[in-house]
Amino acid sequence: MTRFTQTDAAYMRLALDEAHTAFSEGEIPVGCVIAPSGIKDVSSGQLPPPLARTHNLCEKTKDFTAHAEMLALKSVNRHALRGTTVYVTLEPCPMCAGALALSGVSRVIYGASDAQYGCCGSVYRLTEDPAFPSFSPADGGLMKEDCEAILEKGFDRMRK
Repeated sequence: MTRFTQTDAAYMRLALDEAHTAFSEGEIPVGCVIAPSGIKDVSSGQLPPPLARTHNLCEKTKDFTAHAEMLALKSVNRHALRGTTVYVTLEPCPMCAGALALSGVSRVIYGASDAQYGCCGSVYRLTEDPAFPSFSPADGGLMKEDCEAILEKGFDRMRK
């Protein structure tokens, strides 16, 4: 049995669309979607709309906190975050993982791991730390190659 569902893949595709938009805008290409948890089957093509879908806007806003996850969390009523899954193309950093841990989201699913700053499995598991009021299990690797490819394209552009 796979640990990711068709629904997970469908929402991650939306997050990847956001990452591509970020790339086209000159941002670090990271996308994020917040969606209701527990959707069983999307084979009928009836994917419920996400509660939020965003991408990095740090360059445009000149705000180092304008990460995709932070923007997505800010766009949803905090009481509506319980029972949701966050899909993000890059493993959340300490700032974003801390916000996710405090938000009460039910799950965090990411594509590419971040060996340097990732706080949902690579360096630390902040969203699963018992010191926080909610437990938000995180799992990575969904559409990993696609997520890594757009990130690499973005970093290649930055190096030039």
